[in-house]
Amino acid sequence: MDNVLDRIRIVLSRPSHPGNIGSAARAMKVMGLSRLYLVSPQAFPSDHADALASGAVDVLRNATACTSLGEALSGVGFVAALSARRRDLTLPSENLREAAEHMVGLAGSNEIAFVFGNETFGLSNDEVMQCNLLVHVPANPVYSSLNLAAAVQLVCYELRMAAGLREFDDQNEAPTLATQDQVEGMLQHLEATLIEIGFLNPANPKRLMPRLRRLYKRARLENEEIDILRGVLTKTLQGRSSK
Repeated sequence: MDNVLDRIRIVLSRPSHPGNIGSAARAMKVMGLSRLYLVSPQAFPSDHADALASGAVDVLRNATACTSLGEALSGVGFVAALSARRRDLTLPSENLREAAEHMVGLAGSNEIAFVFGNETFGLSNDEVMQCNLLVHVPANPVYSSLNLAAAVQLVCYELRMAAGLREFDDQNEAPTLATQDQVEGMLQHLEATLIEIGFLNPANPKRLMPRLRRLYKRARLENEEIDILRGVLTKTLQGRSSK
């Protein structure tokens, strides 16, 4: 299945700070989006944008600069506008999580865009009316203002989750778990050691070994960990025999 995120544009309308453009590019790449559109940016290209993009300079290099929002939305089937304030408009509205699921569903067969406004003034009513949906983040009502790049990060994260890309891709190899017989061998070794050092009375064992068994079973021990534990037990017994 192809990646629906490849059909979603992030559109920044009239951004005034090049650093926010770079940070937005970084936020996009981290979440697997790459299609950045800039409407009348105040300063672009910019060394400052490149610096804050860090490893996402390729997103900036491939960004599309436009002179109007209409140009940035050319060929798009559905457009969502992020807004932090209520508007006296008839446009439908959804919270971000609902909107992300809605848009990812449409992105299966349509070009989709998510539009962000200027850092100071946000989106104008004219710009909002070029969109299909008004999206809000249910933030603290006392202070709901989001930095532009932070808003892009939130949106891209929700889009990624809605696309089902929820697995953490750990670059390390999966650990090799100890087999059941290895764990049993270690537990027998442990029991013998506890008896030898006088910590476990075999005539009155109570529930010590069942509790230790439960502890080690719960730990999902790895091969190397079994070796470490048995090494400690062996050294403990050797220390007693040398006295």
